[in-house]
Amino acid sequence: MRFVSGLGGSGLSFDQFNNNTPPSRWEPRLVKEVAIINEQSIKKNDSIDIINYIDIAAVNDRKVDHIQTMKLVDAPSRARRIIKDNDILISTVRPNLKHYTIIRRAEKNTVASTGFAVISPKKVYPEFLYYFLTTDSYTRYLSQIAEGQTSAYPAFNPDIIENTTVYLPPYDEQIEIGELLANLDKKIELNNAINKNLEEMAQALFKRWFVDFEFPNENGEPYKSSGGEFEESELGLIPKGWKLGRIGDIAINRTQTVRPEEIPSGTKYIGLEHIPRKKLALAHFGVSEELESNKLWFRKGDILFGKLRPYFHKVSIAPFDGVCSTDILSINSKKDEYYGYLVFQLFSERLVEYVTQSSNGTKMPRTNWRDMSNYAIVIPPTETAGEFTTVIRGFVSLMINNIYENMNLSNIRDTLLPKLMSGEIRVPAEKP
Repeated sequence: MRFVSGLGGSGLSFDQFNNNTPPSRWEPRLVKEVAIINEQSIKKNDSIDIINYIDIAAVNDRKVDHIQTMKLVDAPSRARRIIKDNDILISTVRPNLKHYTIIRRAEKNTVASTGFAVISPKKVYPEFLYYFLTTDSYTRYLSQIAEGQTSAYPAFNPDIIENTTVYLPPYDEQIEIGELLANLDKKIELNNAINKNLEEMAQALFKRWFVDFEFPNENGEPYKSSGGEFEESELGLIPKGWKLGRIGDIAINRTQTVRPEEIPSGTKYIGLEHIPRKKLALAHFGVSEELESNKLWFRKGDILFGKLRPYFHKVSIAPFDGVCSTDILSINSKKDEYYGYLVFQLFSERLVEYVTQSSNGTKMPRTNWRDMSNYAIVIPPTETAGEFTTVIRGFVSLMINNIYENMNLSNIRDTLLPKLMSGEIRVPAEKP
C-alpha cells in the first residue's frame, strides 16, 4: 500500500509506512484539493443559542458516545467547529487514541471541539475519504508526527492532513468501497442502538419495581396500585416485609491482583477509558500486550465500577473474562437472585453522592469497597429480586451477543480496510 504525503513541516513522509503501489487508474490528489478542513467556525455575531456539542472524549471506536446539549454561552471556549452532514472528525491530539468518526447526519447547530480537524469532503465520496484517513497505517503516521512535536502533549497540525496525497479510484468505485465499509459500521451502530433500547427498558423496569414499588404481587398485579402495604423505615416508606441493609449484604468485591508477567498474551483489558457512563453494554477494550503494571482479574458478568471521584458514573457489565485497571472495582452478587437489583443500585445517583462524600485522597480522591459496602439500601425478598434478575439476565445475554457480533464485524472491517484502500482487493462498481 503506497500513499504519498506532503511533509507538512514534519520532515516525515507517509511513504515510509507503505510500499505497495495503488492501481494505475487511481488518481493521486492532495486532500486539500478534494476537501476543506475546518471550513466553518462559530463567529461572534452568529445568532446561536443552543448547541449540540461533541467533545474529543465523546468520540470512540468510530462513533459518538454522547452529545451535550447546552447554551452556547455556557459552552467551553473550544466549542467552535460547525459540523455538517458527512463531515469527518479526527482528533489532532494523541491520534493514537483513535478519536475519529464521520457525522453522516448532523443535527442543527452541531458543534465540535477545536481539538478536532473537521474534514468536509467536496470532490471525493465522503465515506471513501473517511476510511482512507482512518486506516491504522495513517493513524500511525499522524501519531509519529505528533510524538515528534515539542508541545506539552502529542499533537499535529491540520495541514498534515491537507497535504496528504490520497489515491482515488473512479467515483463509482469510491462509492462501492465506502459503502461496503460503511455498511459494516452501520450494522455495528444498529446493534448499539438495540443495546441502548434494551438498557432503557431494563432501567424503566427497575424504576417501576423498586422505586415506584409496582412489582407484581402474588396475584401478578402492581403492588402499590393494588393496595400493597407499606411501613416506615430510615429510607422512607418501603413495602411490608422488605428490610434495610447494606450493599455489602448482597454484593462481594471480586478484586484479585495480578502482575503483568502473569497475564497471558491476548488477555482482554479494560481501563477507565473503556467504560461508558452508566451503560450496561461495554464495547471498548484493550489487550494485555499493552500492560506494564499490576491489574485486577474480573470475570464475565462482573459489574465494573470506576472508583476515582470523576468516574463514579462509569459502571458497566463485563462481557468477557479479563483484567482491568486497579482504578476499577469488580463487583458481583453474593446470591444470583440479587444480581439484577445490584446492577441498578450501582447505577443510582444516591450511591454516587455517597461514595463522593466518603472518598478520600487529595489529588485524585477515590472510594474503596470497605466504604461502599456500608452503603444503605432496601433489600427486597429473594423471590422478587429473583424475578427481576431473570428478566435482566435475558437482556444482558442479548446485549453481550450484540457486543460479540460487533467485535467480529469490527475485525472484518479492519481486515478489509487496508486491502481496499490499497487496491489489493478490488470492489467492482455496479453497472447500469
